[in-house]
Amino acid sequence: MNSWIYLIVAGLFEMAWVLALNFSDNFTNYLFVFLTAIFMILSLIFLSLSFKTIPMGTAYACWTAIGAVGVIVFGILFLGESANLFRIFCIGLIIAGVMGLKLTS
Repeated sequence: MNSWIYLIVAGLFEMAWVLALNFSDNFTNYLFVFLTAIFMILSLIFLSLSFKTIPMGTAYACWTAIGAVGVIVFGILFLGESANLFRIFCIGLIIAGVMGLKLTS
């Protein structure tokens, strides 16, 4: 179970580095550039820890999905990004794919 916790933490750090990168204003805001680098490193450390018991392909797909869905939802809730029905459907497909991978690993 620890590996799945590591994977979730890695996904949360992936979200954090993408958001920090967005707020870095094309690498002109040095605080967010620094945070981007730190969050990237932490994300990769926790992802590698998850490889102990989770197959690499499954872990990578779940890590990517956590980051992608999290950033999309953040964008919808806080940045005024589109929340149309097709986009929500596609998010559901990503989540269904991750659940399928979890069930088979």
